[in-house]
Amino acid sequence: MNDAALTSDTRNIVVDEVFPHAPETIWKTLTTGELIGRWMMAPRGFEPVEGNHFTFQTTPAGAWDGVIHCEVLEAMPNERLAYAWKGGHEGNVGYGSRLDTVVTWILSKVENGTRLRLVHSGFVTPKNDSAFNSMSEGWKKVVRNIGAVTGEKH
Repeated sequence: MNDAALTSDTRNIVVDEVFPHAPETIWKTLTTGELIGRWMMAPRGFEPVEGNHFTFQTTPAGAWDGVIHCEVLEAMPNERLAYAWKGGHEGNVGYGSRLDTVVTWILSKVENGTRLRLVHSGFVTPKNDSAFNSMSEGWKKVVRNIGAVTGEKH
């Protein structure tokens, strides 16, 4: 291990909300491709099955084509969904720099509904500071959108 690996720090984004819906209802919003496209970006090839590879397309930058490569790491219906979230390019600085992170959704039944906790982990500082800062705000909006989409009749 080199010195840089010893001194690099990682940061996590955490968003925690309680929604007045059953875990099964929130799970459907988190794992249905068409609904995911309404609260975030439309996935290509998504299935909530461990080992499934899928992608999202966002705005390209520099040497990066804007593709976010994901793999489902864990899928426990109505409880937990985790996937790798990788993108960017080594040649980019700031937006579009190399990113190798994990997105985890944790659902917990509470008295009046479901607590939804998002943990997006593995942002390496300072390399991923741009992504961390923009996604910290972005994920708050996404979680609010999940609540709105879940509240609609499907």
